Amino acid sequence: MTDIKTLTLLIVLFPLAGSIITGLGGKVIGRQASHWVANVAVGLSFLLSLPVFWQVVFGDARFDGAVYTWLESDGFTLSVGFLLDPLTAIMMLVVTFVSFMVHIYTIGYMADDPGYQRFFSYINLFTFSMLMLVTANNFLQLFFGWEAVGLVSYLLIGFWYKRESAIYANLKAFLVNRVGDFGFALGIALILTWFGSLDYSTVFQAAPGHAGETVEVIGGQPWSLMSLICILLFVGAMGKSAQVPLHVWLPDSMEGPTPISALIHAATMVTAGIFMVARMSPLFELSDTALSVVMVIGATTAFFMGLVGIVQHDIKRVIAYSTLSQLGYMFVALGASAYAVGIFHLMTHAFFKALLFLAAGSVIIALHHEQDMRRMGGLRKYMPITWLTSVIGTLALIGFPGFSGFYSKDSIIEAVALSHLPGAGYAHACVLLGVFVTSLYSFRLLFLVFHGEERIDPHAREHLHESPAVVTVPLILLAIPSVLAGMIAIGPMLHGGFFEGAIFIDAQAHPVMTELEEEFHGALAMMLHGFFSMPFLLLAAGFVTAWFLYLKRPDLPGVIATRMGLLYRVLVNKYGFDDFNDTVVAGGARGVGSMLWGLGDRFLIDGLMVNGSARVVGACAAVLRHMQTGYLYHYAFVMFLGLLLFLGWFVNQ
Repeated sequence: MTDIKTLTLLIVLFPLAGSIITGLGGKVIGRQASHWVANVAVGLSFLLSLPVFWQVVFGDARFDGAVYTWLESDGFTLSVGFLLDPLTAIMMLVVTFVSFMVHIYTIGYMADDPGYQRFFSYINLFTFSMLMLVTANNFLQLFFGWEAVGLVSYLLIGFWYKRESAIYANLKAFLVNRVGDFGFALGIALILTWFGSLDYSTVFQAAPGHAGETVEVIGGQPWSLMSLICILLFVGAMGKSAQVPLHVWLPDSMEGPTPISALIHAATMVTAGIFMVARMSPLFELSDTALSVVMVIGATTAFFMGLVGIVQHDIKRVIAYSTLSQLGYMFVALGASAYAVGIFHLMTHAFFKALLFLAAGSVIIALHHEQDMRRMGGLRKYMPITWLTSVIGTLALIGFPGFSGFYSKDSIIEAVALSHLPGAGYAHACVLLGVFVTSLYSFRLLFLVFHGEERIDPHAREHLHESPAVVTVPLILLAIPSVLAGMIAIGPMLHGGFFEGAIFIDAQAHPVMTELEEEFHGALAMMLHGFFSMPFLLLAAGFVTAWFLYLKRPDLPGVIATRMGLLYRVLVNKYGFDDFNDTVVAGGARGVGSMLWGLGDRFLIDGLMVNGSARVVGACAAVLRHMQTGYLYHYAFVMFLGLLLFLGWFVNQ
């Protein structure tokens, strides 16, 4: 049997090879060959991820070492290496499977796009970057994958570069992520300074010895070293995984084609922050302050971003705000030291969120790229497969008992209820109320798109039909784990020691997972109990509210929006984050730039130094040229005066 090191190397390199071939040779090999190359590359990565997962999880195989040494200097080594444990194995499996589904779907969705080969090259490269990130065994490679997914996301969000909105969105994503990445880089720099190494194993082993150390940052005040490192790393996660206030880029990323919306929001870029915090569990467990920050930021994002989803009309933006909310749930679990629960929700969310995005894309192409839900309705009879898979994705998203999202989301709610860290009460209230909000905007989308009266453009209705198999087959394949993954995986992943050796928890200081295990009596019992729990009552209330407002009395939402004018405007304006950033941050930066240009460049450099010196020379020349009269006796007189001055100076000597 091939060793897992070689298999992992192939898993990572196949998408890179596909990206190079389709990117540099796409015009030569043609459109059809390009999608075959790209799909086969990612398909092989997925197939090879299966034996790696099996060997790591069931065969107890492990690997932690360098694959390629990049630099050695004075005993310090920088290398490309793999850390293969259950956390890496599950991430590779999820990333390659969802990416493979998106690649297949892209054949149908992007069929008429002139940038067909370029798009496949980008999504191959995106998959490679994410795989480099999740397989890393050191902070250098982690940072490489971290920056690479950010770079490729910039290319993909702005894929339709002739649209001004797409250019604005990709620039916004790039700049916001640079803010987070600055904190992330500072955190890595602190680790290198204090630990003298960038290897995970070395840093994790030495971390308890630095738990009590402090550093002076501002005004000579001592800060806990571990708290500072973890919060700086989390700032990076806030940018990459779109947490308040660095969340503003993610809804705008909907300007990219729908396949990349599914890939970014389901299994790759936005989950990088979740994975990173879970991987850094040996560090975060040493700082209750950092854990509380993670929990509170996650809870705030989960509830308040979900509220914004209620007032959105663009079908993709509703799902985008849903992603923001669900990422908040994951961070709440991580902050409660329930890292396994956070990764479990990451996995289930990857399936049903990719399903919902691709289903939305199916609707969009059927309606000739219409995305406004106010111009839809009644699509159920035209698109039965898309409707059914959307229902499955919706039930998984809201956490309906028995579906995959139920097991992971309810585990998060129970975990934060058991936590005693500062902010746990606030977080529990947010995630509990978030269940009602999630149900409301999810069924609002379902009812406005697939039920009720038809509000479809007559021209689009004439050609309306179910999407082709290349689109619907990935929907069906994603719907299966959206139903079954939670029930199958909850036992081993949360209560069977699945992440043993990959995730570290101080059970005495943070006993949440131990207490959660005591309350677990099997997947079936949990499902049956779920029908009598508070979250179920809240999701049922959300369903009834959505049914009443958007099917029974569709005139009421407009009346409510008018009467709740201030709250409605706050939600429509997304709490003013975009306005603040555009006016204060971007406007302030432009103002500072204008001032530096006016004072520094135009006045000091051009005005005084360059043009000023020229004016001085010109003024001197204007004076001196009056001495050049052209008369011989003037020159003789000047020579005579000079001679007298010289003789006078000589006599005085």
